Amino acid sequence: MDFASIIQSIFGSINVEIFFSKMLAGALTTLEIFFLTLLFSLPLGMLLCLGRMSHLKVVSMPVRLYLLVMRGTPLMLQILFVFFGLQPLFGIQVDRFSATIIAFSLNYAAYFCEIYRGGMESIPKGQFEAAKVLGYSKSTSFFKIILPQVIKRIIPPMGNEFITLVKDTSLAKIIAVVELMKVTEEYVNSAVNVVPFFVAAVFYLVMNGVVSRFFSVVEKKLSYYN
Repeated sequence: MDFASIIQSIFGSINVEIFFSKMLAGALTTLEIFFLTLLFSLPLGMLLCLGRMSHLKVVSMPVRLYLLVMRGTPLMLQILFVFFGLQPLFGIQVDRFSATIIAFSLNYAAYFCEIYRGGMESIPKGQFEAAKVLGYSKSTSFFKIILPQVIKRIIPPMGNEFITLVKDTSLAKIIAVVELMKVTEEYVNSAVNVVPFFVAAVFYLVMNGVVSRFFSVVEKKLSYYN
C-alpha cells in the first residue's frame, strides 16, 4: 500500500485534496480575523488606557464601565449581540465577518487596555522626575525612557493574549463565519470522522508556535533592559 492510499484510508470518505484546500482557506480567514482584530484593538486599547488613567472621573468612569462589561461578559455573547442586536436597537446592519471583527476588537481592546495600564503603572514615578530634572520634555521622556521599559514589561502578557486570540477566532463559527473551526465541524458532521479535529489542532499549534516564536525573539531583542 502506497503513502497516498494510507492517507486516504485514514480520512475515509473525505476527499483529501478538497479537504486541505478548504482547511487552508479557513485558516486564512482565521488569520484575517486575528490580524484585523489586532489592527483595531491595539490602538483602541491605548486610548482606553489613557482614559482609564485619567484623573477626570467624567472620562475614567465610563471607561471603567466599558472594561467591566467587555471583560465580564463572554466574547460569544458579544459576537451575537453585534450581529443580531445592532439592527433592532440602532438600525445598523453588519455582515457576519464585520460583526466578528467589531466584537473581537472591542473585547480585546479592553484586555490590552489593562495590560498597557499595568505596564505604565509599574514604572517608578522617580524616573519621570529624574527625566524632568535632566531637562527632558514630557514627550521625550515618555518615548525615549518610559515607553521602551513599558514594552519590555508587557511582552509576556501580550504574548498570552495573542495566543488566546488565535484560539478565540474559533468563536466566529457561531454566526457562520467560515473559518478554520467551522470547516472542521462541517467535515466531522458530514463524514462522521474525527480526523479533521486532529488536523485543525495541528493548524492551531503551528499558528501559535509562530506567535510564541515571535514573542521569544522580541523578548531576546529587549533583553538589554534586564
